[in-house]
Amino acid sequence: MIWTIVSWIVLGLVAGALARLLVPGPDPMSILSTVLLGVAGSFVGGFLGYALFDKDLGEGALQPSGIVGSILGAIVLVLLRRVFTRRSVRS
Repeated sequence: MIWTIVSWIVLGLVAGALARLLVPGPDPMSILSTVLLGVAGSFVGGFLGYALFDKDLGEGALQPSGIVGSILGAIVLVLLRRVFTRRSVRS
């Protein structure tokens, strides 16, 4: 169980960092925020993968497509964060 949590944290850090690198522009976030972004991106990517391709955890949780889905989900969350933070700053 502890290795599962550690792997989620490491995957979250990698997915969040890659998402922040792939989306141009400044994103002032701490390392903890980057990990949470990546973990949330994993959930978003997993949900989109399930909704689009009807795949579930019974077919394996850690797959290359899941890692790519985590990164894509984190990118979506970075873009959404930018949209909502720009609106609140302008108001």
